[in-house]
Amino acid sequence: MQTTTQIYGIRAIIEAVNSNEEIDKVFVQKGLKGDLIRDLENLLRKKEITISYVPVEKLNRLTKNNHQGAVANISPISFHTLEELVEKSQNKETPALFLLLDQLSDVRNFGAIIRTAECSGVDGIIIQKKGAAPVTADTIKTSAGAAFKVPIAKVEHLKDAVFYLQASGIQIISATEKTKTSVYDIEFTKPTAIVMGSEDRGITPSILKVSDHSAKIPLLGEIGSLNVSVACAVFLYESVRQRMKV
Repeated sequence: MQTTTQIYGIRAIIEAVNSNEEIDKVFVQKGLKGDLIRDLENLLRKKEITISYVPVEKLNRLTKNNHQGAVANISPISFHTLEELVEKSQNKETPALFLLLDQLSDVRNFGAIIRTAECSGVDGIIIQKKGAAPVTADTIKTSAGAAFKVPIAKVEHLKDAVFYLQASGIQIISATEKTKTSVYDIEFTKPTAIVMGSEDRGITPSILKVSDHSAKIPLLGEIGSLNVSVACAVFLYESVRQRMKV
């Protein structure tokens, strides 16, 4: 199983970025000064790659090599474009089924969702370039290898992806407790994209506003919400249940 690859050293990271490597995050030493580090920071911001400023002790734990104040994680998978995913789904006999993850940040939740997505026939997962959980070794492990099987697309803005999917004839269903509609009252037999929100903030209000439908999971206990990966499984398997009847 392939794991996340590290690059260390400022010049090496700059070269990797310019070579279009799939970099998830760059750790930069706090307080580091100089022209070279400024060049790296400007390049990362231009490419919208996440920068995490950390103490030097963190970098020393990440690698025993001479990191020069910067360590980058390269994703173990290759990402797709949204257009590729939609085009491929439209050539299938079964209706499209996508997942949009809105600022999901926990890599293990991400891995669990990828595993369920693969088992339930999802055509692709769409995440935002900035702020989304990276695909790490933990993600791969939690997904039981499904991260190598389910296509994942990174987009600049999730809201633009919503508009593109809608223009392609795909309905947007947002999973939120801020609605009276049950997930069991939604029709999943047509081309569908399900939006799952972050663990702490839920779905961005602007995305909720442009969604075709919002739906919630009935909760009969005292706890007010499910773990996002469990909630995602409920939505996906309601889709599976309905589609198996068609």
